[in-house]
Amino acid sequence: MYILLFFPANFFYLKKNFMRRMLKLSCICTIAATALLSACSKKNDTTNPVVTPPVTTDTSTLKGSTGGFYFGFALGYSSMNTISAYAATAKGQVNQATFGNEMKHASIVQNDGSLNFTTADAFYNLCNNAGIQVYGHTLCWHSQQNTSYLNTLTAGTAISTTNLVANGSFESGISTNWFTQVSTTAPTAGAITLDNTTAEDGTQSMKVVVTTPGTTTYSIQTVNDAFAGASAAGGTYKVSFWAKGAGSVILVMQGSQYEGATTFNTTANWAQYSLTVTLPTNETAPQIRFNFGAAGTYNIDNVAAYSTAPVPLTKAQIATNVDNALNSFVTGMVTHYAGKVKTWDVVNEIMADGASGLRNSTNANTGQAAGTAGYFYWTDYLGRNAGLKAFQYAHAADPNALLFINDYNLEYSSVKLDSLIAYVKELQGKGAHIDGIGTQMHISINTTTSSIDAMFVKMAATGLKVRVSELDIAMNTAGASSFTPTAAQLATQANLYHYVVASFKANVPKAQQYGITVWGVSDTDSWINTSAHPDFPLLFDASYAKKATYTSVLQALKGQ
Repeated sequence: MYILLFFPANFFYLKKNFMRRMLKLSCICTIAATALLSACSKKNDTTNPVVTPPVTTDTSTLKGSTGGFYFGFALGYSSMNTISAYAATAKGQVNQATFGNEMKHASIVQNDGSLNFTTADAFYNLCNNAGIQVYGHTLCWHSQQNTSYLNTLTAGTAISTTNLVANGSFESGISTNWFTQVSTTAPTAGAITLDNTTAEDGTQSMKVVVTTPGTTTYSIQTVNDAFAGASAAGGTYKVSFWAKGAGSVILVMQGSQYEGATTFNTTANWAQYSLTVTLPTNETAPQIRFNFGAAGTYNIDNVAAYSTAPVPLTKAQIATNVDNALNSFVTGMVTHYAGKVKTWDVVNEIMADGASGLRNSTNANTGQAAGTAGYFYWTDYLGRNAGLKAFQYAHAADPNALLFINDYNLEYSSVKLDSLIAYVKELQGKGAHIDGIGTQMHISINTTTSSIDAMFVKMAATGLKVRVSELDIAMNTAGASSFTPTAAQLATQANLYHYVVASFKANVPKAQQYGITVWGVSDTDSWINTSAHPDFPLLFDASYAKKATYTSVLQALKGQ
């Protein structure tokens, strides 16, 4: 998963988790360099002799040599449009493309939460016209998120949903939390009773019969208890009620002050009436009061008053907001490309390194704090169901699409691989539709072949489709600022490429072999190859000429 950086003639990807992977490599490289080369030779003595294959003259293509599964590259839109050799190499060699950047959350989601497909659509059309199938990447990930938008969903405020009117529905009667009065001063005549024959909601309402209005508007009135726990001083409140009965009702907010007196003309049918009242700063105990100064029969129900002062979002509100945002992105993406993009990385890098379970903000690496630099951890808010929801939304949007879970270091950490497989089974047990598992395989020349075999065996045992999703092989494992590979390193790299492809074919049943994608086209395109840490990890050199690594992959695809 990468951020795409553009330069006049080319681009490269910076891996967000570059440092954690370099830590992995440094753990492997704790002995002297000469010992490393010796170890690399020794481990491949019988099955993978260290002999650099010649640059091939075979005119076969990678995509035409797989025997049925996909062979792909990670591609960038700018390079496909501006570098002719890059585009020609991709079009000639692969039948599937993973967009390095253009389908990620930060590239699609705008600051208002809307989705902008302009660049992704143009890139899709470019690939589709070249006969290259697009692999959807990626829907639920913790990096390269539009945190400018997502942060508003988790750190915002809302209008209070606490009704400050006690027993505003009258389901507890008219004497609970309400004071009722029909003045005995002539000529006032009327009655206030509980009516269980009509209600706007529930089963009861307050019935007010004004036979003869009194000498004041408040001769016949009902008053609710003072707001409990309300910050009344200078506060603004939205007050509403439902009423029916031809006539007029006067609504007042009154405590030590008399505010907002408003006359509402009611009708024979239930209707809702409302007003907004700002109280003076010296008001301390506001109450809702209804005055009845016109003859008639009235029913009042569902009286409510809400403070309009913003309050922090509750945990439940935040979870709902995040869930809606995930649904919007996943459903929007998959629906937009339904029938076009046939396979998706639905959940990406959700497993924490080591044995610490799902990735979240508490176990993230330094520099990957939630909400900063594009990092957003869906698991912080949706827990273990983050992956479940992503798969559910994707499958509902396009039931015909193949859905994958994808992660890295699976060949390096058996604990992480086991945890990922266990999580897949957990999601399946909850009804998630999962078709396959992707292993990124950003490996180095020091990666042991036995660990590669063991990974493929475990992945195949799930019965799911298996995909190598982001393959490259680093040689500059020490991260030196200047680096020229030795002949032994080049040979080891080429032979390890061969081994990965051969192991994939040998250990994954053919029906489960989905495909292999190399992460980039030429060495200059690779996220690994930077000015600070040069490397040569791919199949083509800076001039897009085939390298020995290309020969080894082609031979392995052909079973040679």
